[in-house]
Amino acid sequence: MTALARPTHGRMIGGVCAALARRFGTSATTMRVVFLVSCLLPGPQFLLYAALWLLLPAEGGADRTRTAW
Repeated sequence: MTALARPTHGRMIGGVCAALARRFGTSATTMRVVFLVSCLLPGPQFLLYAALWLLLPAEGGADRTRTAW
């Protein structure tokens, strides 16, 4: 298993599903379908997604914050 970080490539909105898919060794499409189906059930799925979007670091986070001055 790899570290949990939002990838810079292959993400749709925030990269949360792509990060979880990479972590658990499944495809991003499968993880997105699982998330969409889980939204039909009662619960805080959108809040969890938003929290993961804010809390998960972006892949190569230090390199993305540098400017090319």
